[in-house]
Amino acid sequence: MASCHRRNAGGPAIIRQLLLMRHAKSSWDDRQLSDHARPLNARGRMAAVLMRKAMADFGLCPDIVLVSSSRRTLQTLGALEPWDETPLIEPLDALYLASAEAMLAVLNEVTQTARSVLLLAHNPGMHDLAMQLAGASAMSFESPLTRRLIEGYPTGALAEFSVPGPWAELRPGGARLVRFVAPRDLPDLRDLPDATA
Repeated sequence: MASCHRRNAGGPAIIRQLLLMRHAKSSWDDRQLSDHARPLNARGRMAAVLMRKAMADFGLCPDIVLVSSSRRTLQTLGALEPWDETPLIEPLDALYLASAEAMLAVLNEVTQTARSVLLLAHNPGMHDLAMQLAGASAMSFESPLTRRLIEGYPTGALAEFSVPGPWAELRPGGARLVRFVAPRDLPDLRDLPDATA
């Protein structure tokens, strides 16, 4: 297992790390529940636990977690715990079904001392934000990494970006896509279909 690291945390030129994660697969079994109250289903819980292991293997451990206040995002976050180094966790109503623009506005308010931020929320805003941050030129180049991102943002998926400037100045095209991992990439879930709920 890799040790917890944050890119260039102590270097003179600070490169920040942004982790964008979509909640794991949720349950539609109880039709009486509001969308906000829907929990994870069994596959979603398993996927979130396996994504926790993948994040630990990659050495990804945020300083701050910004999480939608919905039940399924909070349960996904719960499956990612415990952390090697406990982050500051901020549940936010503003991230529930938020647009890419609303998510970016939240990121622009992050304290400049934060080196690594995990934003845990929903599609379609999450997918839109990831593609916007990567930028039109990077997306048009269509490397294997960006091609995967273009194809979709399944439940439980995680994108890692490096951010060269301050959070307050983060704009579309202002980050570099470093990694994109979905539950289907993990051995225990590889044979199961992608989730979309």
